[in-house]
Amino acid sequence: MTKKVGILGATGYTGLELIKILLNHPNMEISYLGSVSNKGKKVSEVFPFLEKYSVGKLQFEGYENIPTDVELLFLALPHEVSMELAPQLLEKGYKVVDLSGAYRFKNLQDYKTFYGFEHKYPQILEIAVYGLPEIYREKIKKASLVANPGCYPTATLLALYPILAKAKDLIVDETIIVHALSGVSGAGRGLKQHFHFPEMTNNMFTYKVVNHRHIPEMEFVANSLTNKGLKIRFTPTVVPIDRGMISTVYIKMKKTDLRELYREVYQRKFFIQILNQPPKSKEVANTNFCFIYPVYDERTSTAVIVSAIDNLVKGASGQAVQNANLMLGLEETAGLDTLIPSLI
Repeated sequence: MTKKVGILGATGYTGLELIKILLNHPNMEISYLGSVSNKGKKVSEVFPFLEKYSVGKLQFEGYENIPTDVELLFLALPHEVSMELAPQLLEKGYKVVDLSGAYRFKNLQDYKTFYGFEHKYPQILEIAVYGLPEIYREKIKKASLVANPGCYPTATLLALYPILAKAKDLIVDETIIVHALSGVSGAGRGLKQHFHFPEMTNNMFTYKVVNHRHIPEMEFVANSLTNKGLKIRFTPTVVPIDRGMISTVYIKMKKTDLRELYREVYQRKFFIQILNQPPKSKEVANTNFCFIYPVYDERTSTAVIVSAIDNLVKGASGQAVQNANLMLGLEETAGLDTLIPSLI
């Protein structure tokens, strides 16, 4: 049976990526698209390439005109907007996958420190499930509100998970170092001077070197798995590609067979592949896969794990669909397993 779904914030990068994925989903039908900036316009007016599809005939609606037969809504909205709308939508009986950071962790103070706003709904925070299916699959299946992870935490936590889950006692330093590279689309569709073509071309830059907003998200998951008081020393860098992400993680730990550990933990996880060499961003572009290369550096007693994802797919919209599949009782890979990379 086809499940009717809707997208709020449908004209941003993640909203458009959701539309593209759902067009080929065998069990979901887009019956509502919400956009404040394009309210009243026909979808094909804004995205002409969608004219030949049925979704192109839809009209962008306000957030108050959601059909009652929609079962699940994707929120591709700013954090504070999602914070306000999610409780209202849950009260009306919709399941919600929130792609913002509004419900990703439980500590209220972290929202003020890292996001700059005061969270008003601690009771909703308590029922939100963190949407990393490779770790929280069973909880996601039962959830009414799933907080879709950020792209940096997705790449980083998938790189860390086997060690946190199965080898935490081998960790000898509580500080985990992470350096991640991201394509420009990770900054969203809003105009910012340093992302303009003349500024970004043949250029790369590191930003938010301390107190990045994804730090509490990563530390929350890492410490919920280990209870070890781990700290994430995180540095993000933007590189001049449109999509893609590579996260390199360094953990001081005692020696173990990392390749065997990672293959054991991820052997039944469809979207994870363990490689014998470092991944390239193009290898996962336009897919929901995460490629991981784990290696142990004996000289420095350090585990080095390199992971690659598409920041718009596994790092956002693809993972959101993966979560929605689980919430609606569908095959987890539905609509996603046919996405293949383009290497040229």
